[in-house]
Amino acid sequence: MPADPLHSAGKPQRSTTSQPPSGSGASAIEVRRSSRRRRTVSAYREGDRTVVLIPARMSEAEEQRWVSVMLDKLAAQESKRVLGDTELSERAQRLSAQYFDGRARPASVRWVSNQNTRWGSCTPSEGSIRLSHRLQGMPEYVVDYVLLHELAHLLVPGHGPRFWRLLEAYPRTERAKGYLEGVVAADRLPHLPDARGE
Repeated sequence: MPADPLHSAGKPQRSTTSQPPSGSGASAIEVRRSSRRRRTVSAYREGDRTVVLIPARMSEAEEQRWVSVMLDKLAAQESKRVLGDTELSERAQRLSAQYFDGRARPASVRWVSNQNTRWGSCTPSEGSIRLSHRLQGMPEYVVDYVLLHELAHLLVPGHGPRFWRLLEAYPRTERAKGYLEGVVAADRLPHLPDARGE
């Protein structure tokens, strides 16, 4: 495979690898400093790793700030990509393997447009999971949380302590619940007319 000209322009002066912030979606963050890089900062995914390219002259504080900015930027770009039903099903299988040892085995996972009061639903007897189309475009960790919530219902039907213990394995459960609560709260706010009086 030919070298990536964007990332091979200058030999990195220093490279460091660290664990990402909890639940950022990557297993490690690698920061590559380059003396040839003057101002620009860029980032890309390389498998489960996020690589952030920065100028060698940056301070540790600037490095931390830019890593955070670039992780947010990558997450925003990725959230714009809408998963199809096939990808959604594959994602559910990966999540089940990662968090439930593959015990939750849905027969079908798909988007639906008729769920406006629920984020997802599950029919355990059929093994079917449906996610509301309103989740499309939300951050991946939120979609993953809703998928895991419905996968957990294949193992435990109600919302008792055993159900919530299953979801404790997912590190972004509370953050995802907070995000969804914020969306619901925002929908309930009165819509003010815009500046043109419409």
